[in-house]
Amino acid sequence: MQYFKPLRLILNQPMPNKVSIENKILEAAYKFFVEKGYRQTTMEDIAKHLGISKKTLYKYYPGKLDLLSAAFEVLKVRLTAKMEAIVANKYISFPLKLKSTMAVMASMLGPINPALFEEIKEYAPDLWADLAHYINESAYDRFAKLLKQGVQEDLVNSSVNLNLVVLLYSAAIQSLIDPSFINQFPTAIQQGMQLSPSDIYDQVITIIYNGILSDEARNEFANA
Repeated sequence: MQYFKPLRLILNQPMPNKVSIENKILEAAYKFFVEKGYRQTTMEDIAKHLGISKKTLYKYYPGKLDLLSAAFEVLKVRLTAKMEAIVANKYISFPLKLKSTMAVMASMLGPINPALFEEIKEYAPDLWADLAHYINESAYDRFAKLLKQGVQEDLVNSSVNLNLVVLLYSAAIQSLIDPSFINQFPTAIQQGMQLSPSDIYDQVITIIYNGILSDEARNEFANA
């Protein structure tokens, strides 16, 4: 199934847009990485899918690792844009903002095969460290800001330590992207956690929100 117009058709048109071509390459590469993993994806796969030669592909990205890093940079940019748009929206309620941020994180990170993250840790440790830093920074910059809004509106218990909630939130996201996160716990706990990363994230976030929200906010969150 072709998801993008072959680049040879684009290149036959006058004045091709380099940025557009790069975007199409990154879209295709990201799809391959998510579905096949890093090791099983080849530059030849991507070039063939786009209808270009490997030589042309290498002109834009000199190696598969460069493509992987660039593709995840796009993911981060999109995730940041979506999260900031939710936090800044003055026309949706605080509980709905919480629900929306949860849905965005789950929808964008949940479909990624955990095995890909293991490969990133092994083959691209710098990228892995950057992702971990981004998650923690994003949690502090945006989630903490959202929690403060809830406190101001008396929808979050003011006695709750917001830094602790942010830490728990970051741990929930960590469970989405790090397959080894659960492995650090005793076997009995691991055996009792027969859940997908998305389900773990969803349940942890729900527990957090139920614990910090006022009755009014909790009801709206549940019904959002």
